[in-house]
Amino acid sequence: MPKIRRGNFVFVTWVGDHGPRHVHIYKDRSLVVKWDLVNRCAMKGRATRRILEHIRDLEEEGLL
Repeated sequence: MPKIRRGNFVFVTWVGDHGPRHVHIYKDRSLVVKWDLVNRCAMKGRATRRILEHIRDLEEEGLL
């Protein structure tokens, strides 16, 4: 279970989790958004511009 901290957010993925490939993003231990990495859309919650920037950066770094 990779857990990555960026800014005030924690990005969590689980190996073997259900498809599509996605990341759970928390702030202050509360789920902010569950983001579909394949279709690039929110599965639950809403992604802010800052969260989308972090996702882009993490993908470019090969961490997501």
